[in-house]
Amino acid sequence: MYVETPPDTGDLLAAISPQRLRMILRARSLEPGPNYVHWDKLRYLEPPDDLSHEEWWLGIKLSRQPMCRGVPLADAKGNEFTYSTPDIVQRLLHHIDQRCAGEIAMPEVMTADEGARQHYLVNSLMEEAIRSSQLEGATTSRRVAKDLLQTGRSPRDRSERMILNNYRALNFMREQIGDVLTPEAVLELQRILTDGTLDDPDEAGRLQTPDDERVAVFDRLDNTLIHKPPKAEQLPTRLRAMCDFANDDDEKQFIHPVIRAILLHFWLAYDHPFADGNGRTARALFYWYMRTRGYWLTEYLTISNILRTGPAKYTRAFLLSETDEGDLTYFIVFQLKVIRRAVDKLHDYLRRKAKEVRDVEPLLKGTPGLNHRQIALLGEAMRSPDTRYTFRSHATSYGVTHETARNDLSFLVGMDLLERHGAGRPHVFVAASDLAERLKGLG
Repeated sequence: MYVETPPDTGDLLAAISPQRLRMILRARSLEPGPNYVHWDKLRYLEPPDDLSHEEWWLGIKLSRQPMCRGVPLADAKGNEFTYSTPDIVQRLLHHIDQRCAGEIAMPEVMTADEGARQHYLVNSLMEEAIRSSQLEGATTSRRVAKDLLQTGRSPRDRSERMILNNYRALNFMREQIGDVLTPEAVLELQRILTDGTLDDPDEAGRLQTPDDERVAVFDRLDNTLIHKPPKAEQLPTRLRAMCDFANDDDEKQFIHPVIRAILLHFWLAYDHPFADGNGRTARALFYWYMRTRGYWLTEYLTISNILRTGPAKYTRAFLLSETDEGDLTYFIVFQLKVIRRAVDKLHDYLRRKAKEVRDVEPLLKGTPGLNHRQIALLGEAMRSPDTRYTFRSHATSYGVTHETARNDLSFLVGMDLLERHGAGRPHVFVAASDLAERLKGLG
């Protein structure tokens, strides 16, 4: 993937006459629309007035400079990265603030009780584990991967091991890393993500060293070099600085929490400190920061599913920031749009789920003893009659004990709504072939 590097601002200033510069500075607005445009696109657009493309770009760069803020991340040459918050960033942040944090309006399926929320959280963690691993090359299908995580069986190949590791890492991120990030926690996160998947097992849970062949990022289509990360001897200091940045709550220099989470993602991906698992670790850190800063709905999002549909766009956003003097605004805008899409998809999904629950509940009216887990399972069984259930998968999906899962499924068998298949272990249950009719009969 190729992104053209913009003309150097200093060279443009040195070449322009004072009269032309004054004319450019007097222009009211030079930005070509609401999006934050890079030179790679601008060079194909029609300049305003009688400006050349280079003069147009100079005017845009000069107008952006007052908004720029530095971050304590430097490139391999020691140049500081910056970012700004133009209107498009502020609009996206407002949308995410409204729909991801605080007491937000949600469909009743998420607010009915803790059990229902636990079910959707578990499913979301599974979905992110699957999609994040597929984004990094895992070839296991979603159906097989879901069966792997629900049944608790041993992974059969490297792809399944990646998915299981990712699921365990997301749970480690939720349950073991508190509000303070440490280098040790980042190393452990990467160890869990890569356990049993590396050619050299010793590379799990440690930074690359000067004795290692340093990893780099190549384009998957044409194998061209995209990103050469900093030298290995810098990595311990850079990791410590990243953790300090994550833990910094200095009120003198406020950085919006969502932007800080995105910057953490970029930081880990830019440093690429591990032999493998850098992308998965970066996304897990994003989730960790958002969750610990009050954006509770983020736990239910599947960011990787959207990134997976257009990985080239992610790479391009990365390159836009690198080529334009370390301006991270391009990457921030891209990630904010991904988050917004994930939030909107989740809200649509939950509205559908709420309707499905409402459609099933009238059929079960008057049937004593059914809890929300059993009602949800029956609703899923009506939509996907080939789904198989086990005590372990039910316990995993709803975050309950094996005994509770056994009672749930056995009760449904006793009601002739589920059927037990096979005589061996684990016990496998499927919906009755005429489940809808039986539910109508109960109603």
